[in-house]
Amino acid sequence: MIPVVFEQVSKSYGNVKAVNNISFKINEGEIFGLIGPDGAGKTTIMRMLVSLLIADAGKITFFDKEVESNNRYVRSHVGYMPQRFSLYQDLSVEENLGFFGDLFNVPNDLQQHRLKRLYTFSKLEPFKKRFAGDLSGGMKQKLALSCMLMHEPKVMVLDEPTFGVDPVSRIELWEILDELRKEGITLIVSTPYMDEAEKCDRIGLINYGQILGLDTPANIINNFDVAVYRAQTETPHILYNQLVKTMNEQNIQLYADGVHIIDHDKQGFKEIDKKMQNITGTKNRLEKKEPSLENIFLDLMQRQKTADA
Repeated sequence: MIPVVFEQVSKSYGNVKAVNNISFKINEGEIFGLIGPDGAGKTTIMRMLVSLLIADAGKITFFDKEVESNNRYVRSHVGYMPQRFSLYQDLSVEENLGFFGDLFNVPNDLQQHRLKRLYTFSKLEPFKKRFAGDLSGGMKQKLALSCMLMHEPKVMVLDEPTFGVDPVSRIELWEILDELRKEGITLIVSTPYMDEAEKCDRIGLINYGQILGLDTPANIINNFDVAVYRAQTETPHILYNQLVKTMNEQNIQLYADGVHIIDHDKQGFKEIDKKMQNITGTKNRLEKKEPSLENIFLDLMQRQKTADA
């Protein structure tokens, strides 16, 4: 049974189309990533899935049950972690966990059993008496995850769980998610970070409410059949401004390590190198590079912008 299916779903806020006719499914026991910038529609998709918002059009099913007419069932079997830390700041770690256990009618003896396991993977036991409001960002996110797991949901929905979290805690959180996946829990995670996208089994690249790419990270990269070149320079912003005067701006991407050129026009290495030297009047090193997810996503966003214009 497929845990989650979106079929031609749309949602608007006034004149703003937050989600535009999207369709995808999420398989059991996978980490599915919704990847996109702020305002892309990730949070709206997640809120519709957990029945906090109603779609304007289309259908969302949760284990073959339509979400809109089965919201009690959905909420009983899903764990939702919103962007903002939503636990009780003036309750301790232990009290927050107990509250969520009681909320989902988990018997006290079972709560105690699960507490031991949750403390093991979250490493929060030494801080169990500390108020949630006094925890670090990473600890708060691990506590939120633990509270979701008190009722052992079939599906977990995490909206940018590592936002504002230090690098070490980010690694620890993803290690926890990987362990949960191995246990068969289905995870839907939104993030704007490309390095996190690569940790997912499958991803949906989303922008302005539209899915621009949907596959495994490896397949998205392997199926991108356009050559990518990197012009290395100590002043990439200057080189970028020079190149956009005579080259197609939508094929040029500015990075800290130089300017990346997506060769949709099939000019080839020699022609681009010659053109670059003629434009700049200096010798900049040009090299072919493997396309990254970020290259591909930025390119898809640029194509979407051009098509909409």
